[in-house]
Amino acid sequence: MSTQEPQKSLLGSLNSNATSHLGLATNQSEPWCLYVSIPDGLFLSLGLVSLVENVLVVIAITKNRNLHSPMYYFICCLALSDLMVSVSIVLETTIILLLEAGILVARVALVQQLDNLIDVLICGSMVSSLCFLGIIAIDRYISIFYALRYHSIVTLPRARRAVVGIWMVSIVSSTLFITYYKHTAVLLCLVTFFLAMLALMAILYAHMFTRACQHAQGIAQLHKRRRSIRQGFCLKGAATLTILLGIFFLCCGPFFLHLLLIVLCPQHPTCSCIFKNFNLFLLLIVLSSTVDPLIYAFRSQELRMTLKEVLLCSW
Repeated sequence: MSTQEPQKSLLGSLNSNATSHLGLATNQSEPWCLYVSIPDGLFLSLGLVSLVENVLVVIAITKNRNLHSPMYYFICCLALSDLMVSVSIVLETTIILLLEAGILVARVALVQQLDNLIDVLICGSMVSSLCFLGIIAIDRYISIFYALRYHSIVTLPRARRAVVGIWMVSIVSSTLFITYYKHTAVLLCLVTFFLAMLALMAILYAHMFTRACQHAQGIAQLHKRRRSIRQGFCLKGAATLTILLGIFFLCCGPFFLHLLLIVLCPQHPTCSCIFKNFNLFLLLIVLSSTVDPLIYAFRSQELRMTLKEVLLCSW
């Protein structure tokens, strides 16, 4: 587990060995190249915040039987995926700091095995997070457009099968990704998967937003003096949609752009500059795991009340 800058060891094989395999001159340096240095302390701090948030979400959903529904199962699994990101970041950053300080001494082979395990965890969590974000969007879409049939379509057995399937696919795909990261097809599959999830979420949420505005317009026609309410509702909905998709794209997009550029322009100086900011892209992934509970979990009043009871030890 190398601690050399400018690259953190987490998924370091992807940023160094893969680009070297594709012919990237990693030592290229341009005067205009922008490199953002990310201290290990920031990784550790953000990872701990995400860790606490997602643990609270899992505890609250587990404790409150009223939250034992398919929707909250998916939110709980999203929290578990983000929790894997947090644990991986905190674990590796701690090991890096201990190695740098000389407190921890380990054989190279053992450190490499641990690094491979962390790589699988972080890749698996990213794939599962994308899957659960997509399935949450599908769940909400069904609840709006098929409200009367929702409970017959989204049943607990189906939800459990979907959860098991996603975890199995995530574990297998992450293992294959780390094993065959030098193959261009593997990188393209991962990028395509990200774009597919982004398109799915954009289409479903945009359709839900359109339906909500039509519903508000129908209400406004019954109360013609309240058209400003409809406009305000649509503006608020547009802002929510922009924030939801914007955060998803800004936090996850740079990492998958990095993968795409490894395939498209491994030797171009501009791409070389982008590769140098690999740590920044990983930090954005951790930031996503910190923001997800705020968007998908803590907005629920029932869940917030459960968290309050848990924190006050009054359960």
